[in-house]
Amino acid sequence: MKQFTIPVSYRSKLIAAIKLQRRTGDKMKKDFTPTFFDLGNLHIYLARHFGFCYGVENAIEIAFETISKNPGKRIFLLSEMIHNPLVNADLMSHGVKFLQDTTGKQLISFESLQSDDIVLIPAFGTTLAIEEKLRSRGISMEKYNTTCPFVERVWNKSEQIARQGYTVVVHGKPTHEETRATFSHAAKHTATVVVNDMSEAIVLGEFITGVRPVETFHEVFAGRFTDGFDPIKDLQRIGVVNQTTMLATDTQQIADYLRQVMTEHYALPPARINERFADTRDTLCYATTDNQSSVKGMLETPANLAIVVGGYNSSNTSHLVELCEEKLPTYFIRDESNLLSTQKVKHWDMHEKVEKETLNFLGNNTPIKILVTSGASCPDAVVEKVILRLAEICGTTLEDIPE
Repeated sequence: MKQFTIPVSYRSKLIAAIKLQRRTGDKMKKDFTPTFFDLGNLHIYLARHFGFCYGVENAIEIAFETISKNPGKRIFLLSEMIHNPLVNADLMSHGVKFLQDTTGKQLISFESLQSDDIVLIPAFGTTLAIEEKLRSRGISMEKYNTTCPFVERVWNKSEQIARQGYTVVVHGKPTHEETRATFSHAAKHTATVVVNDMSEAIVLGEFITGVRPVETFHEVFAGRFTDGFDPIKDLQRIGVVNQTTMLATDTQQIADYLRQVMTEHYALPPARINERFADTRDTLCYATTDNQSSVKGMLETPANLAIVVGGYNSSNTSHLVELCEEKLPTYFIRDESNLLSTQKVKHWDMHEKVEKETLNFLGNNTPIKILVTSGASCPDAVVEKVILRLAEICGTTLEDIPE
């Protein structure tokens, strides 16, 4: 895989050595057991796969190369480059300004842009409408488009099945930048609708089978379908693609469910299912799949708690938290500064959507066994600092950590 040039401050010699060792010993990526750190009274189990993925490193490389090669020019980001506060703050410290926030709210007017300004498209991509607005201001985007290739692969698959007469069902969070972008690109070619989860997929299935009256479709899926969407006509042939950072198993379950709905409703033998349902299995992102499989492998190790590191608004990180929460107490933190002491941690509660402090989070176990992973937008340097901070608050010297 390509090696990217990114700021050295995001790298970690410790983590790089571990990843190299694991890659060398597991070239086929079939071993999802965690890496074990025995620090006496502290046992850390580090996930097999975690941290920056191809798309994130590609975006960071383009962004910092653009800054380096264009001194004196005004450089803007359409929205957050990736969902990590350290990286975005770093870009801002280099003079990069944000045109929008992650919800699409305008922070700087497009009308203020000049033709010689640079606008970086984030790794999530953007909508065709926004691309057109930028072009109307004379902004060239080709050199500064950091859209992840795996996101573009979803767009390409959407176009491919659209040309075969399928409606696109996007599994994603409706307000997420990537889902908005994927919806826009799919909608250019075919009728498109967004489902957030399995419960909404079941509702969609009820419209397909006629259990729900079609007259209520536009109310139930308000704001999440293309103009002129006709549920009677447009739900006869469908294919499922996803926001690449969703739980891969959820996307697969939704696809399997809707495939079964089409099979039964149209009384199709398995060999003819493609008459009604498109095969889109190749849209699942490798990094999302690897990171989630690594968490599942890590969770087979008995432990007292899990720590997941990443930006609080990171979709892929939040799904790692979900997986861990099913098995044991889990703390979603931004960086090592959230580990206040052996008795206190500051962490994000995804359910209440608030940052809170929890006391006695390490408990009284000896040794304390902690599972650790991070999202695809979290620098390895942050993970190393979290490990060092855990060692510090548990009274372990830095020399005890293997190099």
